Amino acid sequence: MMNSNYLILGATGSIGYAFTRLLLDENIPVTVLVRNREKAEKLFGKNDLLGIEEGDVTDLEKLKSVSKGKPFIFHGINYPYNLWEGNMQKATQNVIGAASQNKATILFPGNIYEFGPVDEITEDMTAKPETKKGKIRLDLFNMLKQAAEESKCKVIFVRLPDFFGPNVTNGLIKPVFGNAAKKKAVNWLVNADVPHQFVFTPDAARVMFLLSKKKKLPAFANYNFGGYEVASVKELAKQISHITGGPAKVSVIPKWLIGILALFNPVVKELKENFYLFEKNVRLNDEKLKKDLPAFKPVSLEEAIRETVEWFRENP
Repeated sequence: MMNSNYLILGATGSIGYAFTRLLLDENIPVTVLVRNREKAEKLFGKNDLLGIEEGDVTDLEKLKSVSKGKPFIFHGINYPYNLWEGNMQKATQNVIGAASQNKATILFPGNIYEFGPVDEITEDMTAKPETKKGKIRLDLFNMLKQAAEESKCKVIFVRLPDFFGPNVTNGLIKPVFGNAAKKKAVNWLVNADVPHQFVFTPDAARVMFLLSKKKKLPAFANYNFGGYEVASVKELAKQISHITGGPAKVSVIPKWLIGILALFNPVVKELKENFYLFEKNVRLNDEKLKKDLPAFKPVSLEEAIRETVEWFRENP
């Protein structure tokens, strides 16, 4: 393959997959570091633009070797909730170490956990996490910001709400779009009657790619991307139903039942501290992004739903 400027970590995951797919569709060479070569080959197929390196981000020497000479490192590494503590910090520290070899730019998809149950988030707000996972996410933000301020690397940090799209198979999204692909009622947690923001992963990938091409960004470029804001998950289910012909119904899993499931599942147990995200809308204000990327327009929600449902039909 040709020399690539982009190294993708987490390419077989949600946003990492979308970013890799975008680069390949743009005929841009890309290198991915994955633990399972077979899984990557199955997801992306044979492509002369794709270089697959097998290894783990916890192996700093391997990470430095594959990132050497790469101007951009996409940090899409994510662990199950119950394994975040320690692992996410260590992975991020290794990515910073690899990027510091040639002051590469780290592209990092963030989330909203570090702010707690606020109404709206702007880029200049002071984070005040109220949960363990929120504190971990703030740790990552501060690590990346400090590294950029110390000129070890550059960082493009894009904060996202819940996201969906092809290859997004987490326990929140699969019961929505996986069920919809089978014309079954979608499942949601706690409350389906409040507004909620979602981002389509190919849109998130496009935003981060466009930012990576911008000139004169600060060493630590911090953006929010709010995507779509639906009136409620019940309203989203109606739009999904209109496309799939399935039932416009949401089956809501109440807190008490999640509490019982948490007794047997460590990942579900960790979810309990995030209940507030299903009881109110924590809104990302992305006016800064719209100003800096005026030509960017998200895919329509209808098209995003179609693409996601189709992917789940093809990958049951």
